[in-house]
Amino acid sequence: MSRRTAIKTGAVLLGLTLTSCTGEPDPAPSSAAVSATPKPTSPSATFAFGTASQPLGLDPALANDVESQRVTRQVLEGLVGVNQTTGEPTPLLATEWTASADGRSYTFTLRSGVTFHDGSPFNAEAVCTNFERWFNFSEAIRKKAAGTTFKGVFKEHADQAGLSVFKSCTALSPLLLRIDLTERFTGFLQALTLPAFAISSPKALAAGRADVLNLNRGGQVLSAYGTHPVGTGPFRFSAWDSTSVTLVTNKDYWGDRGQIGTIRFVAYDHPQTRLQALLDGKIDGYDAVTVGNFDQLVKRGKQIIQRDPFSVMYLGMNQEIPALKDLKVRQAVELAIDKDTLIRRFFIDNTAQASQFVPPKLSGFNNNAPALGYDPAKAKELLAEAGYKGQPLKFYYPMNATRPYLPTPEKVYAEISSQLTAVGFNIRPVPVDWSDGYLQKVQSPGDHAFHLLGWNGSYSDADNFLAPLFGEKNGEFGYQDAQVFSKIDRARGLPDGKERTEQYQTINAQIAATVPAVPIAFPISALALSDRVISYPASPVLNEVFTKVQLRP
Repeated sequence: MSRRTAIKTGAVLLGLTLTSCTGEPDPAPSSAAVSATPKPTSPSATFAFGTASQPLGLDPALANDVESQRVTRQVLEGLVGVNQTTGEPTPLLATEWTASADGRSYTFTLRSGVTFHDGSPFNAEAVCTNFERWFNFSEAIRKKAAGTTFKGVFKEHADQAGLSVFKSCTALSPLLLRIDLTERFTGFLQALTLPAFAISSPKALAAGRADVLNLNRGGQVLSAYGTHPVGTGPFRFSAWDSTSVTLVTNKDYWGDRGQIGTIRFVAYDHPQTRLQALLDGKIDGYDAVTVGNFDQLVKRGKQIIQRDPFSVMYLGMNQEIPALKDLKVRQAVELAIDKDTLIRRFFIDNTAQASQFVPPKLSGFNNNAPALGYDPAKAKELLAEAGYKGQPLKFYYPMNATRPYLPTPEKVYAEISSQLTAVGFNIRPVPVDWSDGYLQKVQSPGDHAFHLLGWNGSYSDADNFLAPLFGEKNGEFGYQDAQVFSKIDRARGLPDGKERTEQYQTINAQIAATVPAVPIAFPISALALSDRVISYPASPVLNEVFTKVQLRP
């Protein structure tokens, strides 16, 4: 049986033409996760899930890696949820909202009777405490943290308040608040579905000194709060040891608690060990099925659930490295890469080749974006024209990690490195263990010339792909194009429609023409599940809350 026929579809791609949601949403939640009536029976099942690595931290405002978010989605909730089928914003901690006519002010009505896991009340003041915390993150925190999201969404923090999209959060009453923006931001409600904007207990933030990053865990700096998050979600944090994170059901949860009383997220660095753990019955499922173990799962009759593609894998280039300042050298890199071979060897069937950073089904994808194709002879010519003399170029790649967008990074590195070497590049490998700060190293200014990474979309808007990567100069690419920065800034404030779509198409073409990085694939990711699992809430944006997992009795 081929990989293509063995996969089951686990989720429908999120709605691809989301509106700006300037009116009130549907009056009632549309999924079990936001049902207002808890089940009478107490969840008692234990569910073990294999992950590709340990989380980098459990404060979602400061850690944006997949494994951190997988845990914090169970523990904390935001104002707005996501409909699993349509991608539309749905009520979560906010039951309804309205927007002002100019799109610069949103008023939220909050769910009543909700408490944080530490017993403190959830209310408008608590929400505003969180927003003000994110807005006021210091530059020191932003440099130390494994991954912050606020700036990528709202452009700036309080130290550059005049340039920030966020203006203020005002508690109008215990269950009513208003968020004011400095300009229209079409994707605002969708952005609020990001794990980074989940609401933490202010009491716990203070007790855990959340903004004091004075602990070190697996090479990552984090606060005491980052080791013990406190939210309103269906599961409470219980423990985090050297191999796993344990959560337990929140007996006071306002919604459906599902069947699972205890979750154990168990880290297995290597794909084969995850596979074997599933076959041995040690875990009930795992994420990031690779091509290498796909056929073994099929032969053993295990369930494989496919997510619709909603990520892009790319080769990053740092223009602060002198050789890569030259457009001809960057074009030579693109021409040297055989994307078809990479996808055939290392990605699951139906993974599509990428020529830009916005997935093809999203509004703003440009069918005519320039792509140089695979032409090693032309790559050699361009390198000669550019005067490249074999200067060594460091190529960073992660070890002991599997990401939804990058299932086997060591093998992908080896192939790309071979292709670049074949046209004349002098590659110096720099392997970095994922848990040893790989993200920090390649996203900060440094000596990385090339690096492997990807971006998993979190909501269905082109801005979610382009603004974090190319909305401003950053340490990852050293990319400086004021015109593109300005166009991204303008597009995010345009109402949904033809003009906004065309603006993003223009941006995609302009980015593709200057080659700040080489998009390689829109990968399909998949999960493997034991026979014990009846259904699993697979989501393109990884919004997978385990109250929705259904198990056999």
